[in-house]
Amino acid sequence: MPRRGAPGASAGAGALLRLLRDGAPRTRSELAALTGLARSTVTGRIDALLAAGLIAPTGETASTGGRPPATFAFNPAARIVLGADLGAAHARLAVTDLAGSVLAVTSADLDIALGPEAVLDWTVEHGLALLAEVGRPAADLLGVGIGLPGPVEHGTGRAVNPPIMPGWDGFDVPAYVRERIPVPVMVDNDVNIMALGEHFTAWPEYAHLLFVKAATGIGCGIIASGQVYRGAQGAAGDMGHIRVAGADDVPCRCGNTGCLEAVASGAAIAKHLTEQGIRAGGSLDVVELARSGSVPALRLVRQAGRDIGEVLAGAVNFFNPSIIVIGGSLSLAGDHLIAGVREVIYQRSLPLATRHLRIAAARTGETSGAIGAGAMVIEHALDPARLDASTDFKTNG
Repeated sequence: MPRRGAPGASAGAGALLRLLRDGAPRTRSELAALTGLARSTVTGRIDALLAAGLIAPTGETASTGGRPPATFAFNPAARIVLGADLGAAHARLAVTDLAGSVLAVTSADLDIALGPEAVLDWTVEHGLALLAEVGRPAADLLGVGIGLPGPVEHGTGRAVNPPIMPGWDGFDVPAYVRERIPVPVMVDNDVNIMALGEHFTAWPEYAHLLFVKAATGIGCGIIASGQVYRGAQGAAGDMGHIRVAGADDVPCRCGNTGCLEAVASGAAIAKHLTEQGIRAGGSLDVVELARSGSVPALRLVRQAGRDIGEVLAGAVNFFNPSIIVIGGSLSLAGDHLIAGVREVIYQRSLPLATRHLRIAAARTGETSGAIGAGAMVIEHALDPARLDASTDFKTNG
């Protein structure tokens, strides 16, 4: 009988690869014991993965008599992915291997309002240049992942009524990119891919994660049981438009009043500072003022953290995450934003929900979105069921 939690006797090569993706070398006998599969079946599936280049021999273990058994491990260099993080005013591209290690990166100021053709043409041109930079042919590309700064219907890869993206509504992003780079193309909103990038590279041990992007706007990416949770229409995590107590008279760009984004975003803080006679044009100016010791800026950043914490306190009780990761440009203002978040969450959330809760700053930095876009492609392509259904594995094992 297979062990509880093991892939089971019907597991294909994809399930075997999932075990090996932790990077630890294993022998055929160890894999047979872990899966409950016959050794001959394991051998057939190892041969299929070797032929695809997804695993590689790593040497031999110490022998207890007779020929030392060979070991095998995941080969992240087998293929590469291209991830694109397209923001309101920036574009950042990264080529990574199958473990999410960055091989090359490039970025530029690029206005998303230029429209899909201009922005995606830039993405394709510079993406192909990155492949040349790392010396890998387009044939090695597993796929392209793209993050957009607006609502996305993940199944189709089309933006849906994006407020700051003229010309993008309903545009078929995957089809446009595939005409130029004939590989699978996946699209999601920017906060989801940042959440995935942080989880994939920095916090893989946490199965339930909330990633908060606090910048010009405020959004949240949700990782549930190790997977991005998008909701029925892809709108899960839009915490920026949850009402904050005591802010009923503050108008929001969404048309409502009292939204978190209207009182605690970088744009909102910059507006408050300007009203006090302190020049601030946006989030980065707020960060610069806070880091230089401006008391009004620090006070407003701390209060923004409390407002964000008020909304997150309900999410902690409802979702019970293992960790909350705070990222986005406002998080660069120092500890004040996170201190405000912690202050309210630990006051307002249930003791059971916060007993082992960790609240931490993002680790991946500016490349989190591009890495996450690539990770989205990796997780999709290497999904055990999808891998086993591919031509290379249908008749193996």
